[in-house]
Amino acid sequence: MATRHGQGDSHSRERFLQAALTVLLKQGVSGLTVRSVAEAASTSTIGVYTRFGGRNGVLDALYERTFEMLHEEFRAVPPVSGDPAAGILALARAYRRFALDSPARYAFMFEQSVPGFDPDPDLRAFAQRSSFDLLVDRVAPVTPPGRDPNVTGYLIWTTMHGLVSVELTHRARNPPPKWFIETTDDAYDEVFGSGIRAMINGLDLELA
Repeated sequence: MATRHGQGDSHSRERFLQAALTVLLKQGVSGLTVRSVAEAASTSTIGVYTRFGGRNGVLDALYERTFEMLHEEFRAVPPVSGDPAAGILALARAYRRFALDSPARYAFMFEQSVPGFDPDPDLRAFAQRSSFDLLVDRVAPVTPPGRDPNVTGYLIWTTMHGLVSVELTHRARNPPPKWFIETTDDAYDEVFGSGIRAMINGLDLELA
């Protein structure tokens, strides 16, 4: 996992990471090469190799940064006082907005879209702490005694992940014949909310 450095080095790292994010947004995961990142950062490939050691180092640092961004989105969603279900749904909707804001970034984080890229265990643990654990923190207080809140959080997480992934797939293509969901933000948001609420209700959480 990437470590923190001095101010000058941090500035250099940030410049390269912003360049990598720009490449990811404009060219997708296939465009994440040392050369493209160097060009976006207005530097030479030597600069990328010196700072990150190569493409895998860039990918590791970008993976860390994208989960930092998701963490910030989650942290900005306050609990809903007196309505735990609404608070959980708000966090789930933040996840959906984050995915829709940049499908390429979402694919890089969750869809194993870069062949051969496998974040090391420390990075995977960081990703879990930055995202999944925040959802678990929100469901733990309403999880019935004797039930593992991690399992509760996992069921909600996989529901929101599945709904978002399928939505992104459909948005990137023409809908199949007689598709029953209107391809609008409002229609998909309604289906998403219904799915999350159904899972919350089905888990019999202590919401009162």
